[in-house]
Amino acid sequence: MAYSINCRGKLLEISHPIAMGILNITPDSFYAGGRLDAVEPALRQADRMLAAGAAILDVGGVSSRPGAADVPEAVELGRVIPVIEAIHRQFPDAVLSIDTWRSSVAQASIEAGASLVNDISAGRFDENLYPSIARLGCPYVLMHMQGTPQTMQEAPAYTDVVQEVLDFFIAETAKLRAAGVKDILLDPGFGFGKTVEHNFALLRNLQVFAQILGLPVLAGLSRKSMICKVLQVKPEHALNGTTALHMVALQQGARILRVHDVREAVEVIRLWEALDDGKSIAPQQ
Repeated sequence: MAYSINCRGKLLEISHPIAMGILNITPDSFYAGGRLDAVEPALRQADRMLAAGAAILDVGGVSSRPGAADVPEAVELGRVIPVIEAIHRQFPDAVLSIDTWRSSVAQASIEAGASLVNDISAGRFDENLYPSIARLGCPYVLMHMQGTPQTMQEAPAYTDVVQEVLDFFIAETAKLRAAGVKDILLDPGFGFGKTVEHNFALLRNLQVFAQILGLPVLAGLSRKSMICKVLQVKPEHALNGTTALHMVALQQGARILRVHDVREAVEVIRLWEALDDGKSIAPQQ
């Protein structure tokens, strides 16, 4: 299925899968290896990720790990805006995403050089977000979460997690279309108000969302608890499990992999493309 999104006048093709590199400007993200605390380390990481093949860099200033405390707006702005400005200045062709639920942070980030908004809340935490996205004319990642980061893992419960997430996407995309948002990407929210069983049910049925809604799906699996709990490892040792599930996500129709480890994700994409296209991978004589 052919997909493309308009990122500040740059048409980003996602007919084939791409990698979104995670830049967490936070002191408390669940994966210590992904934490950055200043502009210069963020620039170095951005350089590495772009060189490794990242098509999008996703900048976030608030941890959304289970139980994470909220961060004041001024603190979030102080973390992300200098980083976005610096990356945009040094890598003007890079596509930058802002991971936020605040309309004010989305606005300031787009003005600073970002061109896409990635929101964990589906507009529930800020009633001005959907109208702001429409006014800004930027692509929007719509994510499903049951509860809030503070409560989401207390007792996740669904009658049918796949059907309920699908119903959520149908309802919210209708609201976004009515508000005037044109480019929408879907994120089922692995680990956001789901048990391990819920997460794997979503992964097994990931293709349903793209097939029914005709929109690209983002998979945020990188080093998450659904891997760590099954393998009984910490996030620092979950790269191999992440890689395995990335291949499954691609086979189930994911078009964006949101990752801490870009080079490994891009390798998975290349191998999936060789498999999907039926190309020979035998060495040349």
